[in-house]
Amino acid sequence: MDTDAAKLRRQALLAPPRTLDVRKYAECRAAEIESLHTIVSNRLGNDFRSRRSKRRRTTGFESKNRRFWKHSTSKDKEESKNQNDNEQKKLPRRVRRKIELTKKNPEFGFSVSGDGTKRLRTHVWHAKRFTMEKLWGFYLPSGLHGRGKGSRALLKWHRQGAVVHDASYYSAVQLDGPEDTLSSILSMLLRPSPTDRCEDNCTRLLSGEIYGRAMLHHAKQDSYKAICPVTFMWRPLQQQSIVGTNDRVTEDSIEIKSSSCLRQLWIWMHPSAFDEGLDCLKLACQKMMNDTGVVIGCVSLDGKFATLEVMGLKSFQLLQKLLRPITFSVETGSTTEYTDGDLGKEESFSPGTAVLLTVVDPRFSCHKKAEVLPVAHLSKDPKESMQDKCEQNSTGNLIMKEGVLSTSLSKDESTSSLFMCKDLWDASNGVNPPMEEHILCSKRHQKSLDFFCSKSTASTIFETTEGSYSNLCPIMLLKNADEASLHIGWTIILPICWVKALWIPLISGGAHAIGLREKHWIACDVGLPCFPQDFPDCNANYYMMEKAAAAFDKTMENQSFATRPLRIPIQLPWNSKWFLSNLEGNGDYSGNLDGKLNDVPLSNNCGFSEVSVARTSRMLNSFLKEVSGENLLIYPKGIDRPRFSHVMMNEAKISQGSNLTSLTTDRRLCYLRVVLHAFKEGVFDERAVVCAPRFSDITSLTSRLVNDEGIQVPHAHFGSYFKELPSGKWDFQLPEDPAAREAYRAPIGFVTTGFVRGSKRPAAVAFCEAVLLARFRHEQWSRFPAKKRRKEIFVLVRNLSSTAYRLALATIVLERQEEDVESL
Repeated sequence: MDTDAAKLRRQALLAPPRTLDVRKYAECRAAEIESLHTIVSNRLGNDFRSRRSKRRRTTGFESKNRRFWKHSTSKDKEESKNQNDNEQKKLPRRVRRKIELTKKNPEFGFSVSGDGTKRLRTHVWHAKRFTMEKLWGFYLPSGLHGRGKGSRALLKWHRQGAVVHDASYYSAVQLDGPEDTLSSILSMLLRPSPTDRCEDNCTRLLSGEIYGRAMLHHAKQDSYKAICPVTFMWRPLQQQSIVGTNDRVTEDSIEIKSSSCLRQLWIWMHPSAFDEGLDCLKLACQKMMNDTGVVIGCVSLDGKFATLEVMGLKSFQLLQKLLRPITFSVETGSTTEYTDGDLGKEESFSPGTAVLLTVVDPRFSCHKKAEVLPVAHLSKDPKESMQDKCEQNSTGNLIMKEGVLSTSLSKDESTSSLFMCKDLWDASNGVNPPMEEHILCSKRHQKSLDFFCSKSTASTIFETTEGSYSNLCPIMLLKNADEASLHIGWTIILPICWVKALWIPLISGGAHAIGLREKHWIACDVGLPCFPQDFPDCNANYYMMEKAAAAFDKTMENQSFATRPLRIPIQLPWNSKWFLSNLEGNGDYSGNLDGKLNDVPLSNNCGFSEVSVARTSRMLNSFLKEVSGENLLIYPKGIDRPRFSHVMMNEAKISQGSNLTSLTTDRRLCYLRVVLHAFKEGVFDERAVVCAPRFSDITSLTSRLVNDEGIQVPHAHFGSYFKELPSGKWDFQLPEDPAAREAYRAPIGFVTTGFVRGSKRPAAVAFCEAVLLARFRHEQWSRFPAKKRRKEIFVLVRNLSSTAYRLALATIVLERQEEDVESL
């Protein structure tokens, strides 16, 4: 019986050679080749020339002008060649754009067009698949190609899969200074203030364990106007790894711990309000420096970081497949081990968690826990690669060889490697970019050639490659979840040079890319506001509506008078005095409006800053105290108020909310965000008007028959709800016809985001005046029996393109949660 060694020797002799010599192969097959040549020559009559009709005329004309076939002599060709060598021709725009947008990968910044518009790092990928639009200084994907539909399929992706959005247009501002000074600035500009939170959340915020959301406002002396929603996070005092139990010890963490009063803070803002927010922060830092003498750094991080938003039910499963965090374990002695881990379970992350990680390049799909080559080794010698310690599976992905689980380094090498693998807070000073795609493809091709025992010809490519690359990327992982857990998603903050290395694996892993329109649909489906559409108290919303109105007017000018549609207001009259006039009168006041409304001052003298939106329970409570409305039937969550069930059954409490005579004049308008649901039927569009119902309207619409027409505006007065002022603004008007006045319903608010087709329970986002909501709740609770009272408020909604009033249920958001500062 043969031994194992004899079998191995026999297999080695029978195995094909690693290289083949063509000359030896031809000598052995000389007789066969000669016989084949004889057969072919007999068939062709020993004429091996190609036919004249089959020849290509590629040299019969000049390459400069292919329209004219011109024979050129060899002398002319030499002269033209020398002339081309001397002159440096400018490359075509197509070639220059391809080099700039696809091949170049600088550490910081965006590529800029001729007019100064920025392009995302994924611009080429989006431009082939999305409709691009110039917004906020960027070329952004507005939505998928088509007529703006497809919401049903999108919501299915979100409910059953994962979607991804490149939100790299968001930028951050970094504040450096003492902790107490930075906390004072946040308390002065943010609502809700970090100090207003509970002690546990405040401690976790300061430690950097979680991030916070708030509304950024101007200083109090500047009318305290809202700017935009922001996300703020503190740099952790001690960097910890999520994988394993050992702490990661760095020089930066030791320095921060020794001087804990010096901190760093990031504030992320939307690009439409970034300049305004940056100026506000700089003024606050300057004012604080003048008052206290403490120098506070305020630096813009625009173009240094990228943001990817992954949303959906299976978003965490997708991140588990792609993100492989690295654990840095410092052992006794002079050795350091690097091991590959995973993200763990989703339940271990609480909402609002901010985790700093160092992950492997997602293009290396490591299916086994294995060692990752330190960055210091890759930067010293580009020839060295992971292919020496990797194998290739059937799908072409590189996997680590078994048996190589850790690497022991000397003391100097471990210190250098730890310095190169810095966290995301230090990445603003520079980080090694990922390996270029063509180098990675060349290495995979070389791996395939080695598998087929072929000679390597790609060694020269690696030798001529310049620069240092890394296969480790520092990121920050944020968990996004609202209080109702309807919106589940993750935000990945990473260096901007690593966007392409993570974007393609996310798409290949099963995530569907979405644009701004699809992102707005998801926000409306889960009941979250979307900036700047659902923020009427911010300048960003005002400028966006002003731009849309200018585009609409330009479109109207290009149409004839016969084909022009009905003019409707794009900029809604939020600061109209007609909202105050609804409080006049007694009894059935919501419908019996008299001619005194025509004498109400219009919104010409009403400044835009006078309109405010209460987004926290404290702000709403302070407004109620300001207007002496403590007895109004509005109950912010978190404030010491009786429960709904107790109030709805208590007739004395309801009667206390009827005194509204002191709220008719000399007060500012305060809006609340409400969620509208259709009572029976109807679709609520954007810019629809929320109107006050009569009690007879509620009883008829809740019990009417199917063939009943409901409340209709006469077609002759279809466009008489608004009127355009000489200044170009819009306001309400009361129709003069008695029939139209009978069908008139006074406005109390507007719809900012309409229904999304395909939603299981479609909802619309609207803003209604707070005092009017309390008045209509009081009327409905006082007239309905106790068993039929609802927490929601019955309102009427009329689309600007329709004559019908639809009954809806309005739910005040601040009565379900303490803060309304979430933005998608």
